[in-house]
Amino acid sequence: MALKKTTKKTKPKARKTPAPIKSESDYSAKHIQVLEGLEPVRKRPAMYIGSTDVIGLHESLREIIDNAVDEALAGFAKNIWITFNADGSSTVIDDGRGIPVDMMPQYKKSALEIVMTKLHAGGKFGGSAYKISGGLHGVGASVVNALSEWMRVEVKRGSKIYSQEYARGNAKTKLLETKIDSKTDFSPNNPSGTKVIFFPDKQIFSTIVFDFDTVKKAIRERAYLVPKLYFHFKDVREDQLREVNYYFEGGITSLVEKLNENKGPLHEAIFIKKQEADVEVEASLQYNNGYVENVQSYVNVINTVNGGTHLTGFRMALTRAINDYGKKIGSFKDEGDYITGDDTKEGLSAVVFIKMPQDRIQFEGQTKGKLGNAEIQPIVQTAIKEGLSTFFEENPSEARKILEKVYLAAKARLAAKAAKEAILRKGALEGSSLPGKLADCQEKDPSVSELYLVEGDSAAGTAKGGRDRKFQAILPIGGKILNTERARLDKIIEHEELKNVIIALGMGIGETVKFEKLRYHRVIIMTDADVDGEHIETLLLTFFYRHLPQIIQEGYLYIAQPPLYKLQRGKDVRYAYSDEEKEKVLTQMKNGNAIINVQRYKGLGEMNKDQLWDTTMNPQNRVLKQVSVEDVEEADAVFTMLMGDEVPPRKHFIQSNATQANLDI
Repeated sequence: MALKKTTKKTKPKARKTPAPIKSESDYSAKHIQVLEGLEPVRKRPAMYIGSTDVIGLHESLREIIDNAVDEALAGFAKNIWITFNADGSSTVIDDGRGIPVDMMPQYKKSALEIVMTKLHAGGKFGGSAYKISGGLHGVGASVVNALSEWMRVEVKRGSKIYSQEYARGNAKTKLLETKIDSKTDFSPNNPSGTKVIFFPDKQIFSTIVFDFDTVKKAIRERAYLVPKLYFHFKDVREDQLREVNYYFEGGITSLVEKLNENKGPLHEAIFIKKQEADVEVEASLQYNNGYVENVQSYVNVINTVNGGTHLTGFRMALTRAINDYGKKIGSFKDEGDYITGDDTKEGLSAVVFIKMPQDRIQFEGQTKGKLGNAEIQPIVQTAIKEGLSTFFEENPSEARKILEKVYLAAKARLAAKAAKEAILRKGALEGSSLPGKLADCQEKDPSVSELYLVEGDSAAGTAKGGRDRKFQAILPIGGKILNTERARLDKIIEHEELKNVIIALGMGIGETVKFEKLRYHRVIIMTDADVDGEHIETLLLTFFYRHLPQIIQEGYLYIAQPPLYKLQRGKDVRYAYSDEEKEKVLTQMKNGNAIINVQRYKGLGEMNKDQLWDTTMNPQNRVLKQVSVEDVEEADAVFTMLMGDEVPPRKHFIQSNATQANLDI
């Protein structure tokens, strides 16, 4: 059936605006407004989807996708089709049971219309239709409807298709019934299903353009969590023709193996599953040769990015199981020997997945970032402890590999502690004794203070002369620094250049990190625009991403953008920060006959202090790139590939991308 946009204009009912309150005694019942239907959603959209920016936009699509995933979790859907249409709308189809379309006598409307136009209406409240779900407490579909310029829902049941159209949350047509014909895009092998097409409302969202990679990541994540669910994703927008398909047999074990790709896994992934009353616990974990932890947690396919009680239970059980097994086989020589929770993190990749009744879940915040159910912690702790203890008993060689890994981490922890005490006096890493190479700023307020990490003493000297001493600090970075992807904390602390960075920042590192003591809220990497400069920049990015990630998460890390060219004709001097900008400036300057001198800067040292200030350090003129992480899994994989020990993946990457390299030789 062809999609049609409803363009008919309807005149909204006039709504009286309450008279302004002149005094306390004038405040009465006439000033109380009752928002009916989906009006509260349009009035306060951020309360329901978190925001009205690009994040909220994708949250709306995720809600529709998760309604389809819920059908798979309930055991009915096997396929989900997602399409970005040429007109900017999006389509989500599943081969589940189909939203009920029979009449609800108390409302004199179909169940479909009630689900799509009423808050808190759906099959997720009583628990009979959905034992577990990821939808927004039953308001997902109606909220998206309210925030859409138009929406169309089609339901396949038997040999018929039932459809209804909406505009900004209101039904625009009656429930229509037609016979299935050859043009239908529902799965022919399933007698039922639901199709939702919607166009986000420009009056609500700051952008209505969906991002392919963002949605691809979300559905890939769900494909791992729901084994044997097939995702078909197409983008048919103009100049955007792309398609991906996801299907995983192994569930979260497949995800853990993916997280450990190119990291040298130490053993086969461990899988634990246990049902406790109406709560199902799944966990998979695997150690690798690296030093970085990557643990993800989920509740009913919702990614709890801030963890919660299920993750706490997992960590406690892991530490306890390793300690108990170590004592049992006599690995601890002294009574005081033990493994801490931090020791178990090194090289650990794991996924913790909880399935539980939707009406019992207590998320902290509307966006579901953290699970708050206190009763879940002991359930998970017991399940993981029992599962690991059994695995260790049945697989002693694998268990010893894990013990050796965490023992090395414990030794590194103790070595790092000793290094701090031996190299620096107490508290020095937290900024009590600043490095001599640091030219600090006068300002003590971190929110207005900046630290430039500058390549080389020469460029740093120029920067010191050109800076604003009030709020800009300069720290020289000499030569190639340590690759922290391959180094433990004790080696990092002993490395002179990184030690100076840690001291200057003032927040410590490792288990002693105190983020509130960070001395600068702008940390700016400033290197030469050549291969060596980019290498140093990459090494610094690796250090921050792996060991001080909160600086990136809070948006405090930047990369300076010095100009690539200086263009001069007589007294007319201009700068260009890219080849494209250079050509544009040249065109602007060619109005006269005088020769234009073009200088390509090879390094920061080629500029004098005034030029460096004007082009790269003056907040009024400079260009800074803020460092952020859009896809944590992808970023982790890239750092592992480029900076890790495995050579073949890096060689393959270089060969595949060599033609795109822009080398200034």
